[in-house]
Amino acid sequence: MATKRLLGDVAVVTGVAHGIGRAIAVELAREGASVWACDAARVAAFVAEITAAEGRIDVLVNTAGGVAGQTMRPLESVSDEDWRRIFAINLDGAFHFTRAVAPAMKARRRGSVVNISSGAGRSYSLTGIQAYASAKAGLIGFTRQTARELGEFGIRVNCVAPGFVRSNPASERQWQAMGPDGQRRLLEGIALRRLGEPEDIARVVVFFASDDARYVTGQTISADGGHWMLG
Repeated sequence: MATKRLLGDVAVVTGVAHGIGRAIAVELAREGASVWACDAARVAAFVAEITAAEGRIDVLVNTAGGVAGQTMRPLESVSDEDWRRIFAINLDGAFHFTRAVAPAMKARRRGSVVNISSGAGRSYSLTGIQAYASAKAGLIGFTRQTARELGEFGIRVNCVAPGFVRSNPASERQWQAMGPDGQRRLLEGIALRRLGEPEDIARVVVFFASDDARYVTGQTISADGGHWMLG
């Protein structure tokens, strides 16, 4: 039987209501971690509850995100409120959770934070969401900055940039909105000629969370079937 790579670790995963977040929680648990899954708004209280129950937090995966129903809107029609809502969902939450777990991780001089960005953060949004592309790019920058700051405490911070994954109602609506021609063009722009599945993203997260990546920090991996080369 293969050794479980996260046996005994305590992991927090945000954004588990659908697809990718749920798959990440399942894969971490399969690798032996005690997983606390949430979409919590009360960050500090939630982290304190986990710390009281488990004594520590070893892994944080910031998965929570989304497009808040926005798609294919001209720049001039995007309100300040719509812009800020996307940032709150995709970037602010990662900041709040990372800030909350940092003191305990520093004290133990050990920890792994994995942020879930997007291919949109490395290039552009396939469905024309300006704030989403900007927030996901910001998450990559946040990854680098916190990796630099927290590295001396033995805390690694890395990032996964998934390609298009039909993982929740919003992404399904986006897929259908592309129509047959748009769907075909998307697939032709992926080297492996298929869309990703939530489990494809989860396995990269397991690598970053485990000691297999013990000398890896500040990195962003594109888990997109090679779309970054052809898209």
